[in-house]
Amino acid sequence: MKLTNERPLVLIGAGKMGGAMLSGWMKQGMAPEHVVVVDPNPPAETIETIQAHDLIWHKSVPDGVVAGVLLLAIKPQMMEEVLPTLKSLADEQSVVLSVAAGTTIKRFKDNFGAGQPVVRVIPNTPSQVGRGVTAGYASDEVQDTQKALMSSLLESIGVFYWVEAEEQIDLATAVSGSGPAYVFHLVEAMSAAGQRLGLTAELAEALARGTVAGSGELLHQSSEDADVLRKNVTSPGGTTAAALSVLMGDDALTNLMSDAVAKAAHRATELAD
Repeated sequence: MKLTNERPLVLIGAGKMGGAMLSGWMKQGMAPEHVVVVDPNPPAETIETIQAHDLIWHKSVPDGVVAGVLLLAIKPQMMEEVLPTLKSLADEQSVVLSVAAGTTIKRFKDNFGAGQPVVRVIPNTPSQVGRGVTAGYASDEVQDTQKALMSSLLESIGVFYWVEAEEQIDLATAVSGSGPAYVFHLVEAMSAAGQRLGLTAELAEALARGTVAGSGELLHQSSEDADVLRKNVTSPGGTTAAALSVLMGDDALTNLMSDAVAKAAHRATELAD
């Protein structure tokens, strides 16, 4: 199965996540004629992508289009309103590909039909720069060729993992789907801490941002586990050890992150209900 002009990838919702995936695919050389964007009011950066690649863009559901891949990148809270308007865009040869947290495969089959191939994925915004992390689960109707296409699409914008049960999608949402926000907040927290010590806002921000970005790249390139890389920075009795006595004492950061991730997973389950 391949994307074609007759069976394009139809993107419903080109906001932060949909726009990030679209930008990533265009940077990886996806043929513009194989993409149709449907969004009444995409953000400025997505409009730039649309214009730069001369993509087909509709503000409402177009007539006469049947998707090879129907990518639903809309908020879960919008599903009830939007899904009924999309039935003409898919048949049983189409793959409905959803990035919406909490919306179950059953909900999509209720809308498109019991035989509809559906894949749920949870990507994240680093997909925009080819460094996304995505987990996915396929319904029984998804054929091997369709599954291979999903893997190819998502591996082109980062790393991709199939999970064994649909329930694991909610867990992946809490770890990797929401995870970039945790990292960005770490930069905010480090910057604020530096400012409290007396650094200027500009310098504290630059130091925190560069440190997190550089550490992420080292983690990406290194074959060492994270705990080994941490130990490599930590001299006994030194400054790093002093800081880690706060972060790791009584498992402080581990417990805090566990609570945060559990709350995100619980919210994903609530959205399904």
